[in-house]
Amino acid sequence: MDAWVKGFVAWDVCDQTCLNAFVKSPLAWTKVNTWATRKDEFVRRAAFALLATLAVHDKKAGDVPFIEALALIEGAAYDDRNFVKKAVNWALRNIGKRNKALRAHAIASAQGIRRQGNKPARWIAADALRELKPKAKPPPSAGHWAA
Repeated sequence: MDAWVKGFVAWDVCDQTCLNAFVKSPLAWTKVNTWATRKDEFVRRAAFALLATLAVHDKKAGDVPFIEALALIEGAAYDDRNFVKKAVNWALRNIGKRNKALRAHAIASAQGIRRQGNKPARWIAADALRELKPKAKPPPSAGHWAA
């Protein structure tokens, strides 16, 4: 897995490898934790693409590994490289969509990321919050039925 990620030069190859191969490995969670702090752009992207994929496909995982992974997301939210930034955002959104409890944790994490104040963090937070926060229901309209 390490040799493969070092050879990635395109986001689509990175993402498809995470989705179709790495997610099935018993080392998947270990690699997320290892790669998330690496400097190489596609190694770091692989960490968050794999995390996003695990959030959808690892049905056996409880909430704890995902809650713990939010710290990795928060720690990488400053990275302004487009391929990393988008994968960090993807992982945050997918964790938040996993269940109601994780949605609350992901929203809190996004709010913390927004407070970091740098441009990539603001983008990641705004995009995630747009998708994860409950939509406000419009007030009922009297419409043409009102007397």
